[in-house]
Amino acid sequence: MSLIKSQLIQNITDANPHLFVRDVERIVNTIFNEISNSLASGKRVELRGFGAFSVQHRKERVGRNPRTGESVSVEEKYIPRFKTG
Repeated sequence: MSLIKSQLIQNITDANPHLFVRDVERIVNTIFNEISNSLASGKRVELRGFGAFSVQHRKERVGRNPRTGESVSVEEKYIPRFKTG
């Protein structure tokens, strides 16, 4: 089951009728922005009881084009990782 941000906001609003939708949206956006900023600066983010976000470095390598079988250079990159808690 996947949950998009608008559904998350609606679920939180439904569970907390005393909160305005715009306030819940601001809170969710702030949390996501903080996680993104932390990962962009190379930090690890742990939400106890939920999981941990981190960044993994992948070195430059030689890959293959699946259609042609031709060798292709794949640049180094950093990818976000999530591990359940």
